[in-house]
Amino acid sequence: MNPLQEETFYQQFSNQRVPKPTYQRRTYLCYQLKPHEGSVIAKVCLQNQEKRHAEICFIDDIKSRQLDPSQKFEITCYVTWSPCPTCAKKLIAFVNDHPHISLRLFASRLYFHWRQKYKRELRHLQESEISLAVMSYLEFKDCWEKFVDHKGRPFQPWNKLKQYSESIGRRLQRIVQVRTQGRHQGWPKSVM
Repeated sequence: MNPLQEETFYQQFSNQRVPKPTYQRRTYLCYQLKPHEGSVIAKVCLQNQEKRHAEICFIDDIKSRQLDPSQKFEITCYVTWSPCPTCAKKLIAFVNDHPHISLRLFASRLYFHWRQKYKRELRHLQESEISLAVMSYLEFKDCWEKFVDHKGRPFQPWNKLKQYSESIGRRLQRIVQVRTQGRHQGWPKSVM
């Protein structure tokens, strides 16, 4: 694994607004793969490539490992942005095609969360077998410890990390609860 540099981690995974001077935020996806009853067998950091999102690189990387379908695996992903609609669909299809894989996805920030099709696919992710949540202090610290070349330095949270995580988490809950509330009230799916 090529670990992330400290500066890359703080710039790309931070959940606060980009300070001036601004810089471009890219999508990074760090994942840990382990058998259900066993030790970690892979730790990988990926980023968007030209015309290939990090989530697609992730799916291709897992498929290339030719995991034994008779064995259960757990994957924990830390990603800088929640998946776009296309990547969300591909992640759902991947998990549906590989029932022996359990996927937990933690996002630092929500990508275009105000657009309807992005909201819809976040709801579909939540309804699928994929566990979707917003990164909190514990996930940022875990990502730091497992995927950053920190040279033994402890994770230093940025100002208002907790408040930003809670705010983004509430936003995600509002998005995913729309469908849940609609189902409880007997609304047809096409209305939501």
